[in-house]
Amino acid sequence: MDFGKLSNIARVDFTLPPDPPGNAVVLSQALKSSNTQNAYIGATGWGMKEWVGKFYPKGAKPTEFLRHYARQFNTIELNTTHYRIPDLFTVQHWHDEAAADFRFCPKVLQTISHAADLGAVNDLTLRFCEAMEGLREKLGCCFVQLPPHFGPDRLPVLEGFLKRFSLPLAVEVRHEGWFSNPLNFNRLFDLLEKYEVATVITDVAGRRDVAHMRLTTGTVLVRFVGNNLDPTDFTRLDDWVRRLEGWFAQGLRQVFFFTHEPGNLLAPDLAMYFLEKLQCIGSIETRGPKVIGQEGKGQQMSLF
Repeated sequence: MDFGKLSNIARVDFTLPPDPPGNAVVLSQALKSSNTQNAYIGATGWGMKEWVGKFYPKGAKPTEFLRHYARQFNTIELNTTHYRIPDLFTVQHWHDEAAADFRFCPKVLQTISHAADLGAVNDLTLRFCEAMEGLREKLGCCFVQLPPHFGPDRLPVLEGFLKRFSLPLAVEVRHEGWFSNPLNFNRLFDLLEKYEVATVITDVAGRRDVAHMRLTTGTVLVRFVGNNLDPTDFTRLDDWVRRLEGWFAQGLRQVFFFTHEPGNLLAPDLAMYFLEKLQCIGSIETRGPKVIGQEGKGQQMSLF
């Protein structure tokens, strides 16, 4: 992910901001909605031949990668749906290859998310939702990534889209105007709360404002962008574990946490570390990747 990437992170303050006031109310309401708490940890693709022999078995074929991925991770940021609506056969194949506890998080079609009207004048949103319904119980949370030019003046357009979208959804915004003006910030997240739509929080070096910490439902989707396993990647993950521990204690139901690294090659390494630290939260159900052949042997220490 190139958004917010910096070539030099030496002067970046990675401190997570404090919780906005609205979080406590949202979490107290979520506490009443379900007895289960889940942490889903994933990457952004399964087609990495470089993972064969480390995270996929030796000799694994590309046609088998999804099956192996879905037994290492329990979710995926599904970016292929950003570029096309898959046919029913493909969606069924995804569903059948994934483990029972696996959850897909499809990115909304770019033709919708980058349209001036967010797809109001055609049937693309309906078709997208119908296709994703084929994932059935393995559908986690769709997410729409709004472009940087989608500013606060277009809030009514966003509301129209939320009314049309029929599946679980999270929203990511990038225009600086959402964050520089408290009125715009509150209007946006109050709207998401009204429609029971989750937020996307992006933790990336070059845009600290998008790590906004605002929750609107008992679900949150976090996109964590690392920097080639720089030491700060791990201290930042430590901070996220502490923040999530607090949120789960207050009522958070589920987090979808996606580790990004340049080229996606090192995403499992971050995910392994995150899993090890996250397991200190005893109330949640989670799982994550292990190095093939080293299960239960302290494989996370190989990161260092």
